[in-house]
Amino acid sequence: MNILLWVLQALAALVYAASGVMKVFMFDQISKDVRSFDVLPRQAWMALGIVELICTVGLIVPGVFRWHPALTVMAATVLAIESLVFIWVHARHREIPPIILSGALGLLVAFIAYGRMVLKPIF
Repeated sequence: MNILLWVLQALAALVYAASGVMKVFMFDQISKDVRSFDVLPRQAWMALGIVELICTVGLIVPGVFRWHPALTVMAATVLAIESLVFIWVHARHREIPPIILSGALGLLVAFIAYGRMVLKPIF
């Protein structure tokens, strides 16, 4: 279970790091063809990107250094809640593929949070 959780944490960290970098540094390129980016102001998207980058660190660093491992659970929980925001944003424009992707990523990080809190905590 520990190995599975580490693999999932690494995959989630890669996906959310890429997403955060795009929202913070490449917003103009990624937002021009997606209607749902108009739902929130640019500053909100940038803030969400920064949250994703911080949580990416939180998914990996506390476990590697065995330093405040509860931060991993918190980071995964924040990302799961953020995915609900994205589902809401995409649902307003009936964008089905992004809803499915956000839902799948939300379930992934929710499982990581549960796994690190209940199934195989990092000590």
